[in-house]
Amino acid sequence: MTDMKVLVPGLDHPISVDETPERVTVRFGGHVVAESRRALTLREASYPPVQYVPLDDVSPGVLEPSSHTSWCPYKGKATYYDLSVGGEVSQAAVWTYRKPHQAVARIKDRVAFYPDRVEVTVVPDEE
Repeated sequence: MTDMKVLVPGLDHPISVDETPERVTVRFGGHVVAESRRALTLREASYPPVQYVPLDDVSPGVLEPSSHTSWCPYKGKATYYDLSVGGEVSQAAVWTYRKPHQAVARIKDRVAFYPDRVEVTVVPDEE
């Protein structure tokens, strides 16, 4: 991926990364695979918001490295994980930016899940 275009968010393509004040739960195949009170919400242009969960808040053993990669000129190189629970596998269902561009540096060491492959719920904490 040499000579890949790098773009900076701006008025034509805004990106924000903010703390998610609610609890984020991710389910796959009926199993909770991640739960976090430390997620970040990334909002990019007209795309739906995406929850980035710290890797530490993902259940051990459910992520398997994938050979799939992609490039976003605003965020950088994405690497992927397969999601595997109870014999059910969803290939390249989870992505991370190990070295994100400066504009989105806060998403480093966090993962996001394709919402059409998992159930992501964001609910206020019960106090």
